Amino acid sequence: MKDRRNAIDIQELAWFKSSHSSGEGGQCVEVAARAGSVHVRDSKDTTRPPLSFGDDQWSSFVAYAREA
Repeated sequence: MKDRRNAIDIQELAWFKSSHSSGEGGQCVEVAARAGSVHVRDSKDTTRPPLSFGDDQWSSFVAYAREA
């Protein structure tokens, strides 16, 4: 059973595209932050459910990405 509250919450998020996005149809993601979670989705197919991460998971990912 689909939880309608979660579906509505995802629709209400403020999504931000990468500043590195050229807008020419390349591969791009959008990110939306909310207290306690960060959501990531494909900017070309926003009908698919986003990936959701807790604050600690997201912080670990960002720290790893900075080192790479």
